[in-house]
Amino acid sequence: MKQGKIIRVAGPLVVASGCLGAKMYDMVRVGHIGLIGEIIELDGDKAYIQVYEDTTGIGPGEPVILTEKPLSVELGPGILGTIYDGIQRPLDVIRARVGDFVTRGVEVPALDREKRWHFHPLKKAGDRVLAGDIVGYVQETPLIQHRIMVPEQADGIIEEIKEGEFSVTETVCRVKTDSGEIKEFTLFQVWPVRKQRPVKERLMPVEPLVTGQRILDTLFPLAKGGTACVPGPFGSGKTVVQHQLAKWSDAQIIVYVACGERGNEVADLLLSFPELKDPNTGRPLMERTVIIANTSNMPVAAREASIYTGMTIAEYFRDMGYSVALMADSTSRWAEALREIGGRMEEMPGDEGYPAYLASRLAEFYERAGKVVCLGSEERTGALSVIGAVSPPGGDLSDPVVQATLKVVKVFWALDDRLANMRHFPAINWLQSYSLYRDILKKYFSEKVAEDFVELSQEAMKLLELEAELQEIARLIGVESLSYKERLILETARSIREDFLHQNAFHPQDTYTSMHKQYLMLRTILHFHHRANQALDEGKEFSQIVSLEVRDRISKMKYLPEDEEALLQVEKEVDASFKTL
Repeated sequence: MKQGKIIRVAGPLVVASGCLGAKMYDMVRVGHIGLIGEIIELDGDKAYIQVYEDTTGIGPGEPVILTEKPLSVELGPGILGTIYDGIQRPLDVIRARVGDFVTRGVEVPALDREKRWHFHPLKKAGDRVLAGDIVGYVQETPLIQHRIMVPEQADGIIEEIKEGEFSVTETVCRVKTDSGEIKEFTLFQVWPVRKQRPVKERLMPVEPLVTGQRILDTLFPLAKGGTACVPGPFGSGKTVVQHQLAKWSDAQIIVYVACGERGNEVADLLLSFPELKDPNTGRPLMERTVIIANTSNMPVAAREASIYTGMTIAEYFRDMGYSVALMADSTSRWAEALREIGGRMEEMPGDEGYPAYLASRLAEFYERAGKVVCLGSEERTGALSVIGAVSPPGGDLSDPVVQATLKVVKVFWALDDRLANMRHFPAINWLQSYSLYRDILKKYFSEKVAEDFVELSQEAMKLLELEAELQEIARLIGVESLSYKERLILETARSIREDFLHQNAFHPQDTYTSMHKQYLMLRTILHFHHRANQALDEGKEFSQIVSLEVRDRISKMKYLPEDEEALLQVEKEVDASFKTL
């Protein structure tokens, strides 16, 4: 193998000479220990290398081995349920080999080479296959069928395909390509992390990613294949929102990238996820989850790798025809890694010291989301939704990372520490947040949930906006100066906030709400509002209306089971109680 020589070490940046013939983003092994690095700039025979492990003790004169291959991930059976570090090394295997701390330079294959999988062929010898075709499958977990696909540039006729027990490195299929070459397929393929996986066609996302979180599904929905950003200050609940989405959203596969988050939050994730049950099947949630744990005390530069590793794994499952949700927690930590490397390379800094290319890097990342027609001769669609948390210092939404993210994402869920301090969860500020998918999803909601669902959500939003204006007036001249109709708006908005938007993540009934229950809850709250308006027109007492006992029943609707009769009964009680006035 070709090798160069280290001439300078500056933290995670290593400069090596004698690297002629090396290519951008090639993987290298640095020093006698063999640390993993990636070439990020070439200048003559000099290579600037971003090292994904701690470089303490590495010095000039040590060798740099050029692998002449890009930084890649292994994609095959055994990914699901595994906890990897940022460069796809399984942490449980590392722990068994070297103990509780990740030793520098440790080399572990991403997929278990010993484990045997039962391969079921779906094609036979003599069949013609194209890149992306599914030739067979492995039942990886009871929840997910791992589909084995034809790699790129391997169109041809199947010469041989066998059923049976195989390890990931054994040949399961041989194809004679159109150029006459024989290609052998194993159960796994290797893919460069910075290269987008190809698709046949990109589609408009027209179906919502149902999360069971009422404020998200009703007011600010995210489409399957869409992008969302969750910015917020420290302690406002970004990680909790992402945990809730990972647990309850109706994506079939979850890829959770803990990119530079604090170790204790990642530890909480690792402890809670194996115990959680999938709401649809009752099986452990880990059977459809991949976790990339790259905490804040791991080397800063590795955050760059973890983001791309997670995205490539997510694209791979999307290509099988699954709906995938990727949680990136948080992209601010990744931006900090870019800033540090940019500083070490003495690049001209942009806004607040971040590199000038920050916006284009973020755009490249989010653009890999989408709903697509997958490669292959059979028609199948897959969707990859990306939800990125952003942690701006002090919750400042004018931070460059937030602003660059907002230019590319279509959904903005703004977290508010004021709401978090009031114990209002999810602490999403309804006056600052928005979703640009609402118009696209209108048709789906009216057909699949209820015809007036979108109108009700718009009316609720309008009442919340009116409440903010009326509260300003009330602060200046007192609530008594408002008319009864305006005071009713304040009462209804409070009911929307406290009885509908507020959700208890630890309550078995309240942690997840189906779309139909969300609709019935909101309809009942607004039905009360309309009846109260009518009663005021008829000259009924305001104090009597707001002290009706049925309001207590409305506030407890969220704790009712998913039973349509019980929910409709509350609406009937509203009508009955107004008759008693």
